[in-house]
Amino acid sequence: NVVVLVEDEPESDEDLMGLYEGHALTERGWDYAGVLPDRIIIYRNPTLRGCRDEAAVIDEAAPTVGHEIAHHFGIEHDAMGEFL
Repeated sequence: NVVVLVEDEPESDEDLMGLYEGHALTERGWDYAGVLPDRIIIYRNPTLRGCRDEAAVIDEAAPTVGHEIAHHFGIEHDAMGEFL
């Protein structure tokens, strides 16, 4: 129940490459139902600005998506090094 979107820029001034919006699976209870899908947003322009060429964009996209998927599964930043 996750949608992956690509948008040009984040709404904030931060230079984010991706963002997870929703409730991690580990935070959901038995009554979690009837809500819109969680969202993973990948930001095109910050990714392009942070990469020198097409190969670098490809190399950056997979870990960015993986990072946001990890948030969906309830993995916090300090534990992500084990997985990504």
